[in-house]
Amino acid sequence: MRRRGLFPALALPSLAAAQNPWPVRVVRIIVPQAPGGPIDTPNRIIADRLSRRLGASFIVENRPGAGGGIGSQFVAQQPPDGSCFLANSAGISILPTLQPALGFDPIRDLDPVTLVCDLPAALMVRAASALTSLPQLLAEARARPGRITFGSGGVGSANHLAAGLFAAMAGIEMTHVPYRGISQAVTAVYAGEISLVFASTLEVMPHLRAGRARALGVTMPERVAALPEIPAIAELIPGYSAPNWFCLMAPKGMAPALLQRLVEELALLREDADLRATLDAAAATMRLDGPAPLAARLAEEVPKWRDLVRRLGVSVE
Repeated sequence: MRRRGLFPALALPSLAAAQNPWPVRVVRIIVPQAPGGPIDTPNRIIADRLSRRLGASFIVENRPGAGGGIGSQFVAQQPPDGSCFLANSAGISILPTLQPALGFDPIRDLDPVTLVCDLPAALMVRAASALTSLPQLLAEARARPGRITFGSGGVGSANHLAAGLFAAMAGIEMTHVPYRGISQAVTAVYAGEISLVFASTLEVMPHLRAGRARALGVTMPERVAALPEIPAIAELIPGYSAPNWFCLMAPKGMAPALLQRLVEELALLREDADLRATLDAAAATMRLDGPAPLAARLAEEVPKWRDLVRRLGVSVE
């Protein structure tokens, strides 16, 4: 049975009252990253399920470039008719400050649809690393400033700034080694090229479970239920928080009734076994709870990362 009225704050006239029926024949979900990235997996499941239930073709289309700016800006320029959506990560809250030349702002130029999931990141070292705990890492960094190296998926990426926030709040100095993608940085940890990496659990969980790597801490404010033995970095550095998250957004000005329909259809996917298994395997927390939590998340994180980018002098130009 299809459940309705899940989001009373959005209780508005029925979709039948809208001028245009939805879904349209083809609905594109734009991922502003290269194919095969972590955002692809859950969104391909979502696209498949919506296609089956709504009788339209929901397709995932990758449009990488400019740190996510190309794909994000493309969606912002589309008509708000339900034919195009943006699937992005926490990186969208960094984009306005890091890529000011784009003239793009997620709060101004897009409508929030929903958070898809909250996704911890882990401070990961290789299994053979001499770094075995956060206190030891901090002691080593203070004794030898700059000697500890960390990799990222590129200057200004979410994992770069997670590490930058860690170093700034801990009062330590580490050396940044950017790569062309987070998978390359993770590989560099195994090869011993760098000391550590901050990477989402979607990317590192298989390595942790296989014993090839070790997590010294997670970036959520508290410990993660799926990894209870790994401390939250905030236990040692109070106030530290740098979770990743995936979300869906729409071009600005989408009809409220259309948004209501989509939010309700997405909420039904909380019961989807494949989607839940995918997120559980990554220690992620499923959300699909509508636009208000995503709007609040953006309002909090856009200024947070803007201040850090300016404080660290991060620039991609």
